[in-house]
Amino acid sequence: MDLEENRVESRHYAFLMFLTLLNVMNFVDRQLLGSFANFIVPDLGLTNTEFGLLTGLFFIVFYSAMGLFMGALADMVNRTRLIAAGLALWSALTALSGAARGFWTLAAPRMLIGVGESIMTPTAMSLLSDRFPASKLGFASGFYYMGVPIGVGASLLIAGYLGPAIGWRNCFYLLGGIGLALAGAMLFIKETPRRHLAAAAETAAAQRPTFRQILKTLGFALRNCPALTLTIAGGITTHFILGAATFDQLWYVQERGFERAQIAQWTGWVGLVGGVLGNLFGGLGSDRFLARTGLGRPMFLFWITIVFAPFGIAYRLVDGDSIWFWIGVFVGFFQLGCFYGPTFSTVQELVPPNIRATVVAFYILVLNFIGLGVGITLGGVVIDLLMGLGVAAPYTWTLLAFTVISLGAAPLYYWAGRRYQSDRKRLLEMAA
Repeated sequence: MDLEENRVESRHYAFLMFLTLLNVMNFVDRQLLGSFANFIVPDLGLTNTEFGLLTGLFFIVFYSAMGLFMGALADMVNRTRLIAAGLALWSALTALSGAARGFWTLAAPRMLIGVGESIMTPTAMSLLSDRFPASKLGFASGFYYMGVPIGVGASLLIAGYLGPAIGWRNCFYLLGGIGLALAGAMLFIKETPRRHLAAAAETAAAQRPTFRQILKTLGFALRNCPALTLTIAGGITTHFILGAATFDQLWYVQERGFERAQIAQWTGWVGLVGGVLGNLFGGLGSDRFLARTGLGRPMFLFWITIVFAPFGIAYRLVDGDSIWFWIGVFVGFFQLGCFYGPTFSTVQELVPPNIRATVVAFYILVLNFIGLGVGITLGGVVIDLLMGLGVAAPYTWTLLAFTVISLGAAPLYYWAGRRYQSDRKRLLEMAA
C-alpha cells in the first residue's frame, strides 16, 4: 500500500474523536448501575441475583437481540442518523432510570436501553472502516474503544464524587440530558461514503445488499474462516470475568473494607489511566505486531493474556492494603483496554467489506449474550448461593473462579493468530 492510500485527513481524526466521545457516553450509561452498586442495591433493597439480572440478563437480551438487526441496518441506511436515534433513545431511558422505585421499575428502562446502545458500535466501526485504511484500523479501533475505560472510569468518578453530593438519581437525570444534547449534534454530521460501493459504482456490486444476503455472507465467513470463529470464541471467554467484575464495587466494600465513595473515586482514577494506556498500547502495539511478525493480532492478545494472568489471580487473593492489590486493579483495566482494538479490527478484516457492521454486531451479540450474560447473571446467583451456604468471602471466590475460567481465551487467541493470514487470504479468494 502506498503513502497516498495510507494518508488520513485531519477531519477523519476529528470525527474519530467525536465518535469516541459518544462511546464514552455509551459506557458511562451502561456502567452506571455497577458504579452505583453500593448506593442502588441498599436503596432499592436488591439481592445479588436481582442486581445481576439488571446489569446482566435483562439488559443483554435486548442489547444482543437487537444488535444483529441494527448492524445489518447500518449496512443499509444512513449511519450518522442511525447513531443519533440510538443515542437519543438510550439517553432518555437513562434519565427515566433515575425515577425507579424498585426492581421492576428499574428493569423496564434498563431492558430498553439495550436497544438504543446496540446501534452505536456496529455503526461507528463501519464508519471508521470507510475513513481509515486497513493499516491504521487497529489504531482507529483502539482509539474509539478508549470510550470503554474512560466511560467506566468516568462512571466510577461520578459515583464517587457526585453520588454523595447530589444522589444517584440526579446523576442519571444529568447524564440523560447530556446524551440528548449530543444526539442533536450528531444529526448535523453527514454520512460517510462507503468505500466498497464507490469502488464498484459502475457494477452490480454497487447495489446495497439485502438483509438476507448480509446474513448469508456472515454465515459463509463463519463457516470458512476458523481464525474468525476462534477470535470470537476468545473474546467470549475473556468476557466471563468482565461480566463477573460487575460485582467488584460490592466486593471492595463488603470483603476488602473500603468506603463506597472512596473506592469508587480511587478505582475510577486508576481505571481511567490504566484503560487509556491499554487502549493505546493495544491499538498501536497490535498494528506493529502484525506488521513485524505477519501473525494475526489475536496472537498479540495471547501474549497479553499469558503475561498478565498471575496478576489477575493474585489480585483476588491479597488484602486491599497490599501493593499487589492496586497493581492488579491497574493491570485489569490495562488488559481490558488492550482487548478492543485488536479483536474488533480482526473480525472486520476477516469478512467481506459489505458486512463489516453486521459482523461487529454479531461479535457484540455473542460477547454480551454469552460472555457478559453468563459472567454477570451466573455470578450473582453463585454469590447468593455461597452466602446461603455460609461460605466466607463469597465475592472473592466467585470472582477468582471466573478469572481462572477466562484464561481459557489464551489458546483460542493463539490458534486464531496462527491461522489469520492464511484464512484471510483463502476467504477473500472464495468470496471473489
